[in-house]
Amino acid sequence: MSGPAPTCAIVGGGLGGLVTYTTLRHGGLEPGQIEVFGTDPDPASVFRAHAAAIKQRHMRSESNGHCFARSFPGLAVRSALRRPSVRPLVDSVRDRYRPTVEEFLAHVAEVRAESGWDESFRRRRIERVRAVDGGFALDDEGVFSHVMIVPGHPGLAYPPGLEDDPRVVHAYQRHDYADEVAVVGAGMAAATEWLNALTAGASVVSVRRREPARRPLNVERRYFTKRGLAGYWRTDPEERIALLRSFVAPSYPPGPDWDEPLAHAISEGRFRVEPELNGAPQVICATGFRRGFQADPLLTDLVRAHGLETAEGWIVLAPDATVPGLTDDRRALALAGVSAQWAHPGADTLVGMKYAARGLLRRVRRWHTR
Repeated sequence: MSGPAPTCAIVGGGLGGLVTYTTLRHGGLEPGQIEVFGTDPDPASVFRAHAAAIKQRHMRSESNGHCFARSFPGLAVRSALRRPSVRPLVDSVRDRYRPTVEEFLAHVAEVRAESGWDESFRRRRIERVRAVDGGFALDDEGVFSHVMIVPGHPGLAYPPGLEDDPRVVHAYQRHDYADEVAVVGAGMAAATEWLNALTAGASVVSVRRREPARRPLNVERRYFTKRGLAGYWRTDPEERIALLRSFVAPSYPPGPDWDEPLAHAISEGRFRVEPELNGAPQVICATGFRRGFQADPLLTDLVRAHGLETAEGWIVLAPDATVPGLTDDRRALALAGVSAQWAHPGADTLVGMKYAARGLLRRVRRWHTR
């Protein structure tokens, strides 16, 4: 880019912040033109802690679940070149490639080191964003013409009445396993905890009231295509809310890696399903994260201060993930991550985060050339 540079800010120092940063850098912005506000300079710190807690070994995302600005080449191609082996490429074509968590974390460290991230990072939690003349004021950190808010998940979710139960630990907190374990939930984290506890020698009770869906990804694959997204944007508010609710329903991937250990445990009498908690000495809540903008103080304040349109727990966004009414040809405010699901149902995936980041980059470029 040439000429006067826009001033961009990223509120959130996690993986979504890194994806936004690399996208803006790839689009021509220099580290000095971007400020990243977060509480930890390591963009993978939260993910690393959660993955370690549930002993996650492989990513649920596929080859395109990476932090590079360009979609291709993905992690499968890079893995094939590194080994060398064509197996990652074959698995990727069959939608079966899953990088290991170790490989993904090494990738994040590489992107962080090469992108200039640390040069732009500011250790600061932003508590208020306000639209002002010339852009958006972030607390007392100045005014920025283009801002991406990517706060991540607002906190761990517990079923009512269990948060203060002394038997309870959340799946995303470090823990060991008792001889008998009740796992509340039926999604990916719950399925991972079933196997972890069984491997540790425990007997497991899966506490759930409905059967989980079996699908490779949380969101149907078609919504990661232009045609699928176009259909999503044509939905009315009620249809869109119903779709988004369906995507947060419990699910985990199909396949023998899950089914065979569970079948063996059932035959031994070490795994069963119950609709309610029993007297298990340990209760693991594999119940994910709190949902809705109301659970995030920054987003709640933004909605109240500017009277933003909402639909139940979602902030209504334009298709490019910008906030209508606060975005024009002079400035842009966008959301990424789980808070941007109104624009993209897979917004909390790395692919969805990149989609929002590219939307902001287009706004920056238009501002620069007007």
